Amino acid sequence: MGNCGTREENAVVAAHAQVQQLHLLQNPAKNAIGDRKHNRTSSDISDPSTPRKAEDAKNISIYNDVIVFTLFELETITKSFRADYVLGEGGFGTVYKGYIDENVRVGLKSLPVAVKVLNKDGHQGHREWLTEVNCLGQLRHPNLVKLIGYCCEDDHRLLVYEFMFRGSLENHLFRKTATPLPWGTRMSIALGAAKGLACLHNAQRPVIYRDFKTSNILLDSGLYC
Repeated sequence: MGNCGTREENAVVAAHAQVQQLHLLQNPAKNAIGDRKHNRTSSDISDPSTPRKAEDAKNISIYNDVIVFTLFELETITKSFRADYVLGEGGFGTVYKGYIDENVRVGLKSLPVAVKVLNKDGHQGHREWLTEVNCLGQLRHPNLVKLIGYCCEDDHRLLVYEFMFRGSLENHLFRKTATPLPWGTRMSIALGAAKGLACLHNAQRPVIYRDFKTSNILLDSGLYC
């Protein structure tokens, strides 16, 4: 990822870049194909509302901590996906800032979020979207970006993540205007990143994270990853 965006843009776009690099070890032969994750046939991005794909989306509900949002709710928190709510864009689609609370749905915890809207003509199809939801839906760890929820209505595919306020570690290490991080903070970040990797490796379905670098290590308001 480049450094041309704002801190918010880099935080969100990096979050989704790192999620797209997660691969479940369910099919070793597929993983052996190589690093070109998006090598797929046109059938992978064909009509996403086919019965098979609709059934796949329903099965996501087994993850109790993942909220199923309506398209209307996500339109509400992004002001109908207004241009000035855009945080970043990439091959996967566009990411918008939002804020969920009880005004959106009774019982929701007040929380700033990042809403990723899948580009129907982009690098991710329904299969990649579903893998992303299934992967992060079953993983809960303080050092992994949290998937808050998703929306699957007709041909719309959206994901809702926690927002990481302090951006990427890369920005804090290599930007000329950045204040140098104390060594204690650096060690804390390194330990947190290692714990996140350990969680992926020791999961019931182990995950290979193939793009581990400073631009994909995201920091919260307290500079914890």
